[in-house]
Amino acid sequence: MSCSICDLRKEKRFCPAVHGRICPQCCGEQREVTLDCPSDCPYLQQARQHEKPRSADQLDRASLFLQVEISDQFTYEREHLLMGLTYALAQAARADRRLNDADLISALSAMCASRERLVNSGLHYEQPITGSAQLAVAAQIEEMLKQYQAAEQKHMGYSTLRDSDVLKALVFLLRLGIGRTSGRPRSRAYIDFLFAQFPEKESAVVAPQEAGNRIIVP
Repeated sequence: MSCSICDLRKEKRFCPAVHGRICPQCCGEQREVTLDCPSDCPYLQQARQHEKPRSADQLDRASLFLQVEISDQFTYEREHLLMGLTYALAQAARADRRLNDADLISALSAMCASRERLVNSGLHYEQPITGSAQLAVAAQIEEMLKQYQAAEQKHMGYSTLRDSDVLKALVFLLRLGIGRTSGRPRSRAYIDFLFAQFPEKESAVVAPQEAGNRIIVP
């Protein structure tokens, strides 16, 4: 039997993305490129275990917002904010299973650009977000920010959340995503990481002693 993709080489493994058998070469070349690989595919999982992190020259340094400094103190003091926003990203991805890493990263990048402009100039100008998928991600994040501020207001009588804090939190999540994704067009490695932090039936409310163990700093 020949490969269901190339129709040239001999098939040697079942591909759940095409519901047929394919050759190892097509599996390696088309994985998360033309194929929507399900997260539980054993060949995808095996590839992720052996995949080397992308080198610095493969990354667009401007996309990392390196001018925004994120200290260990910030991640400690704002761990609940980071947890809440991470949960929001996971919820957005669960609401639309068609989302991939690029959608989340694109939405985060646009939000970072808008928030940085607000912090540096005081001008509230939204960076255009194209696509309903990215807009849904941004809406989920904004809703979580409102909930966070409301919770602070309720418990303390005021909110300590500053625009600069939001910028740092968004950049943190953006860098985490860029570090986690494979960079392939249909990669969902970052999304699967988010799902692992928050199993489907778990709440975003996490005990303080647990929160610090959930997020891995990029």
